[in-house]
Amino acid sequence: MSERNDWRVIHRGRSRHQLQDASLVLTAVGIEHDLVEEEFDWSLQVPEALAPAAIAHLEKYRLENRPRLPAPPPEQVDNGWTGLLGFLLVLWLVPSLQANGVFGWDWLVAGRMDAGLVVSGQWWRSVTALTLHADLAHLLGNSLFGAVFGLFVGRFLGSGLGWLLIVLGGALGNTMNAWLRPEDFRAIGASTATFAALAIGSGFVWRRGYFRGRGWRRAFAPVFAGIALLSFTGIGGERTDVVAHFTGFAAGMVLGISAATWNIRYLGLIGQRLCGIATLAILAIAWTFAGAAAGSG
Repeated sequence: MSERNDWRVIHRGRSRHQLQDASLVLTAVGIEHDLVEEEFDWSLQVPEALAPAAIAHLEKYRLENRPRLPAPPPEQVDNGWTGLLGFLLVLWLVPSLQANGVFGWDWLVAGRMDAGLVVSGQWWRSVTALTLHADLAHLLGNSLFGAVFGLFVGRFLGSGLGWLLIVLGGALGNTMNAWLRPEDFRAIGASTATFAALAIGSGFVWRRGYFRGRGWRRAFAPVFAGIALLSFTGIGGERTDVVAHFTGFAAGMVLGISAATWNIRYLGLIGQRLCGIATLAILAIAWTFAGAAAGSG
């Protein structure tokens, strides 16, 4: 069939089937059209006056139904074991120093999170409290969960940067907790940093868009998973500091989302090592201040 003089070909296909969707779109919007079989292919034709509107509707349909870009694959920076081993070393070293009264300090009194003292200016307690534990069960629990969440963070942010953010998240969480509590409130334990690590991983994965293109529920799956784990493991128990868990999680979420906007690769090996050194320096400086305050007291 030849083309009509007052009609325009707006689309061609090798078969009628290839033009069927376009035909259905034009039918739905009430634009007159025809599928015409030609010598080697098929054409979709519309009256010349309706051609601009038909083309606009087909372009709108194409944009609305184009394939979504696949989510970028997760980029692993390192295996995370260096940071994890450093975490376990510090976590188990401090109780040993505490038990032996090294430097003549009462490590528990000097380093615990004391809300009144933190608010009055003893910032280091928000850091030192992360390394103190009440008993072996407390230490084992924080070691286990900290290892799991911290290993994940270390793999995707690097052992140096990852653990620097975890310590900062734990310290910020403890500081917020101190401001929310009465002056005589006291607490110890790495759980604030543990839940900061959980949130850092959740926020980072969500902001990087590793689940995008699969519906909004799947896109927010990392955040939902983090909240679910917080609810499942961070609530309950006689000595559980629920407020600290939530403040640590909140601080970690902010840090994780922020870190997702950085190009972690730019740090390189040297940058990661410097971040690791900075993490240990923060702990050492905090305990130095704690010891000095204890000595002067």
